[in-house]
Amino acid sequence: MDCFVLGIGGMMPMPHRRLSSVAVRTGGSIYLFDCGEGTQVPYKELHLGLRNLDVVFISHLHADHVLGLPGMLMLRAQMPDPEPLTLVGPPGLSRFVKNVRADLRMHIRYPINYVEWTRDAGDVAFEDGNVRVLWHPLEHSVFCLGFRLEEHIRPGRFDPEAARALGIPPGPLYGQLQAGKTVSLDDGREIRPDQVVGETRRGRHVAFVTDTVPCASMQPLMHKVDIAFVESMFLPEHTEDAADKKHMTCEQSAQAALEAEVDRLVLLHISPRYENRELKRIRKLAQAVHPRAEVGREGQVIQVPLPS
Repeated sequence: MDCFVLGIGGMMPMPHRRLSSVAVRTGGSIYLFDCGEGTQVPYKELHLGLRNLDVVFISHLHADHVLGLPGMLMLRAQMPDPEPLTLVGPPGLSRFVKNVRADLRMHIRYPINYVEWTRDAGDVAFEDGNVRVLWHPLEHSVFCLGFRLEEHIRPGRFDPEAARALGIPPGPLYGQLQAGKTVSLDDGREIRPDQVVGETRRGRHVAFVTDTVPCASMQPLMHKVDIAFVESMFLPEHTEDAADKKHMTCEQSAQAALEAEVDRLVLLHISPRYENRELKRIRKLAQAVHPRAEVGREGQVIQVPLPS
């Protein structure tokens, strides 16, 4: 699994800072979280490829999180035989896209599937053969969602020594046991998978949480994830501004990640009031709370290893 930091800015794109967006690549598919103005530029710079972009998750309908969608949709329409695309997000997402398409007369040559949050929606927003993605409402000035991506559970490790000791001949039977099937040997014995395969193992978990004050619904999204991308809009001296605008300071983000037992914390959605030279201070303040906190870097590629 690779996580690509397309930008770390908030509110508006700046000459030195693009808007916050993260692409997660795993199992041959790409899952994009938020798509603010100009997101297609770093996406192309990182050579991610549009054919593997299957799903875009939108946290909320503020310009810095959604205005890049029209450009991304048009860019994707330029490739030959584009596959369907799924857009997942808050109520009103389909209305926004459909109105923009109509007003700009956008010719999109592929189906778009919309999944919008509703009051009776379950925890699972999306699921395919690689991952499932959970969603929970956060607390912002407009309706906003946080997301948790989980790779599916992996089979346990196959023990070839145990298989040999049981007299199982190498070949197709090994694969059947790894797939969870009971097999029969020529001597009539039946071998169960648990005799040669260890316990199942979880996949990698990623959280994307932005534009919120500290709230209880953050915790299940971030609980023990391998990596969390979390907003850090303000420095501590601007705590009142953070509360008024429904955002967090770097210390609040780090504290929430610490309580959720996040392994690695990447801060983004930095206010444009802070120059790049202040990013080091944001990092230091966050690390004083969560030792594995860092400020994301535009173009950063983070490899997420499988859990041991």
